[in-house]
Amino acid sequence: MEEYRIGVYICWCGTNIAMMVDVEAVVEEIKKLPNVTIAKDYKYMCSDPGQDLIVKDIKEHHLNRIVVAACSPRMHEPTFRKALENAGLNPYFFEMANIREQVSWVHTDRIEATRKAKGLVAGAVKRVVHHKALNKRYVDIHPATLIIGAGVAGMSAALEIADSGQKVHLVEQCNQLGGMVRKVDLNYPYLNSSRQTISQLIKNTEEHPDIQIYTESKIDKISGYIGNFRALLSNHQEQRELEFGNILIATGLKSFDPSIIENYGYKRIPNVITSADFEKMLYSGLIHCENGKEPGNIAIIHCVGSRNENYHPYCSRTCCMTALKYINQISSAAPECNIYDIYADMRAIGKDCEELYASTSKKNVMFLMFDQQHDLPVIKQNGNGKTVSIEFTELLSGESIHIQANMVVLMTAVESQANNKEIAHLAGISTDKNGFFIEKHPKLDPVATTTEGVYIAGTCQSPKDIPDSIVQAKAAAARILATIAKGKVQVEVTTAQVNEDICCGCQCCASVCPYSAISYNEDKKVSEVNEILCKGCGTCASACPSGAIVSKHFTDNQILSQITGVLEMQIETA
Repeated sequence: MEEYRIGVYICWCGTNIAMMVDVEAVVEEIKKLPNVTIAKDYKYMCSDPGQDLIVKDIKEHHLNRIVVAACSPRMHEPTFRKALENAGLNPYFFEMANIREQVSWVHTDRIEATRKAKGLVAGAVKRVVHHKALNKRYVDIHPATLIIGAGVAGMSAALEIADSGQKVHLVEQCNQLGGMVRKVDLNYPYLNSSRQTISQLIKNTEEHPDIQIYTESKIDKISGYIGNFRALLSNHQEQRELEFGNILIATGLKSFDPSIIENYGYKRIPNVITSADFEKMLYSGLIHCENGKEPGNIAIIHCVGSRNENYHPYCSRTCCMTALKYINQISSAAPECNIYDIYADMRAIGKDCEELYASTSKKNVMFLMFDQQHDLPVIKQNGNGKTVSIEFTELLSGESIHIQANMVVLMTAVESQANNKEIAHLAGISTDKNGFFIEKHPKLDPVATTTEGVYIAGTCQSPKDIPDSIVQAKAAAARILATIAKGKVQVEVTTAQVNEDICCGCQCCASVCPYSAISYNEDKKVSEVNEILCKGCGTCASACPSGAIVSKHFTDNQILSQITGVLEMQIETA
């Protein structure tokens, strides 16, 4: 029988863990556990010296199992697995206990937090003896890429990939490239021409020999896995199949319809228009009311549908800066016009945006603040039919304000595309509560998704401006080109496995698999797992009535041992 020699390392994480957990007391308790050869604490285990400490101890003390108690495994589990590899140990002989997010950051009693930390580490020690060596698995990469959405993000990524000599399939549901930026006159903060920027981008995309464009097209089905995807495309009443190795989703967003907000009277009161409507006026070069006359007073209302729990709780990010852009454009086109900017908070996000705010405030504009949560402005039509009245309580002065305006521009929220859930289902990824696609990790992996080979870029992930969309698109393109350059990519090994001897063929597993990784073998009358598609989520294992499916690295033995370790330590330290 193998002798288990476990090394346990408790991280201080500076003061993130040590402020609430007595790290040294945890080490002393864990030293007493069976199979623990060595137990140490260190201020930053994820640092190079911390990793070197693990490598050195594995070699000197012949350790064959490692436990690190630190932050979330999502943050540094790959870091420590790499350290085990550097020491010549299989990376899956490692277990991580989260004593930062699950202990230090959520408790206020140092004694109880320390006790809980001891339990979690003891559970990890008990579990790690049941770990099995798992070997890396690789798949070949098809060099072509599918990009869904031909806005500024989709085209930027397409050009980045195609300029490297790789084939791109660019799919757009509209009849033109360009997305929302194509409808914008000027962009902030420098008030440059958007149409010049986007037209050059469209021209470069359309003329590139390695970009195949499909307009008025729709993806009906996506199958396969990273490196070996296939898609069924409907294009002008014809269907065709595409083959590619990676997917980039850049479907953008759409404008919120403010007609559901009664206070504003959109579509009921003349000359109450949205920012998209106003953008069309600016694009045409003429600002005018419904009667064709130039407005003498224009009011701009911010956060229409944003930052309000009744509509969208998030900030749409670009609205404030777009409103400042409008003020500058109005001042240039109609210098005699009085401008009222009615805002909830002024958020000047981005390079040189604060400077634009400062310079705009010197123009013929009055800034007035309203309560976004409890006191939205009310727009009423005046009897003369030429003006509207806007009533609200101004927050900074506390006074009731009545403004007469010939035109009201509603800075509408942006929201996720209506078909995002459909696309998410096709690509095997997820959306958040607001309908935007979810990234793999908001800090460490913001362009990847939990499905290998599927990336997201631009405003389909969250509201952002043009530069940020392009940066994200080029980052995703770089990730895709890196996998193409390697020719092979490592895939998940902690996957599900079917024991054919006890599989009853009920197919419960296939019905619950979110990745469509399980199929039914008619000849053998059993279920089979495509281990390349499988992500090891464990849904099938929990649903299997006969216990025929095992999730590698998450076996019943491992999980039950971990629970036992936690409970035993809690009883001993009670």
